[in-house]
Formats: sequence, structure tokens, C-alpha cells
Amino acid sequence: MKENLHQPFEIIFKELDECPKPTHQHNFFELVYIISGTGIQTINQNTFHYNAGHMFLLTPEDTHSFDIETTTKFFFIRFNDVYIKKNASLVSASQREDLLLRLEFILQNASHQPGCILRNQTDKSIIRPLVEAIIREYVNRDIYNQELIRQYVNTMIILVARNIAKYLPEQISDSTEDKALGILQHIQENIYHPEKIRASHISSHFGISESYLGRYFKKQTNETMQQYIVKSRVRLVEARLLHSDMRMNEIASELAFTDESHLNRFFKKNKGMSLGEFRRKHLKAIIV
Repeated sequence: MKENLHQPFEIIFKELDECPKPTHQHNFFELVYIISGTGIQTINQNTFHYNAGHMFLLTPEDTHSFDIETTTKFFFIRFNDVYIKKNASLVSASQREDLLLRLEFILQNASHQPGCILRNQTDKSIIRPLVEAIIREYVNRDIYNQELIRQYVNTMIILVARNIAKYLPEQISDSTEDKALGILQHIQENIYHPEKIRASHISSHFGISESYLGRYFKKQTNETMQQYIVKSRVRLVEARLLHSDMRMNEIASELAFTDESHLNRFFKKNKGMSLGEFRRKHLKAIIV
């Protein structure tokens, strides 16, 4: 089942004892903030135990559901590409087009990341008052309430984008070229398809000679393309080990490794421990 959004953004808040929808997908972005309650979030077959203060970002095509353990108050903000691209108040007019492209790219890169999207504790403390302010304006319908809600939503999206950006190469900034951002997005979109993230394919796709591609990527991101791909794949493996019950051979198959042994060698080379050792060591990290 896939839900559609027929307006740039909408706000929903409700108290639930059970999830009214089975596993489903969206064609839009959805920010989910837990005001109170506990339960389990499942996204792309990964699970995460949620409680008050957690925020999740669901991106288009993510498959997800909630298993509610105790009565939960949810706050949802749904928005689409139209909202991101056309909302002029996110940035000054001179920066709008370039920065919105980057913001959209950062939000798209939240895919496949289970758990609370807020890594920065200072930002986490800001989100709850924003949520409360949005609910207050939404309920009271006072003068200028729509303008205020839009500003609050914009602030929330930027805070979320800043937290997501912590996973991107350190040198990504407002001056990073669009072609480099395109390459990064291409890698993320095709991370499950190794043949599409080979240097030969990327150089052909983006019209850059294969001999120059490596130097260009490192100049733009301050790391090699192979380092970026390896880190991205390692994070996906970690997510499945920590937030799912998938067997090692299932993870290997999903991420296009030859077999479990191949995946184990790859993981041990980059993390210094086997798949089983990592899962056992970090098992308690599932519940935060």
C-alpha cells in the first residue's frame, strides 16, 4: 500500500494504541516525532525501539510501520519535493536555488538509516518546543498562524538536514559543485547495485574521464570515491546487524555480496571484527 500527498505539506498529530496501517510506503517525506509512548519502528525491515523525544525521517519509497507497545502520541509533518523546491523562506534569495538542491540531496540521503534522526543533543532539545509551537498554532488558528507554522516547519527541516549531513563527506558545503553532489546521490541511489557504482559506469554516466574521476571526487569531498562507497556499505551492514533479525547470508544477498564469507571478509577488514562479533558486542545498542 502506498500513500500519496496532494499538497506541499500537511500536519497531523494523534494519540494511538495501535498502528492503524500495515507496512506501507509514501511518495513524500514524513517527519515523525514521538511526544510520548513507547514501541518499535520498522523501516526497510530494520527495527528500532522508540520512546519520547525520538524523531524519524521517512523518505519516498521507504517501507515502514509502527508496533505500539504503550499509548503513543505521534506528531507527523508530511512534505514533498514541491515544498522543498518552492519554499523561498528557507534561505535568502541569492542562495535559494543552490542550497535547496543541497537540502533536497541531504534529505534524500536519509534513506536506509534506522532510528532517531537527531544525533546532535542541542538540536534534539530544540525540536520539542518547535513541535509544541506548531501544534499550538494549528489548534488556535490565530492571525498569521500559517506563516508561523511554515517558519517552524522550515526550521525543523533544516535541523534535521544538519543532523543527516553528519553522515556525508566532511568537505560537502555550499560551494560543492552540482556534478559532485550528483555523483554522491547516484552512489546512494545505487548502493545495492555494485555494477552501477563502478568508476567506469560513473565516468560514463556523468561525462568525466575515468582517469580524472578519482581526483575530481577527492577534491570535492576530501576522500576517495572508494572510501565513500565502502563507508556507505559498512553503515548499511551495521544497520542490519543492529536493527534487524536478518541472517548473515540474507544481508550478503541484499547488499550484493557473493556470499556470507565475502561479506564477513569485507566487514572484518573495515571494522576489525566479524559480523557475529559486532552483532553480539552491540546488541544492547538496539534499545536506546
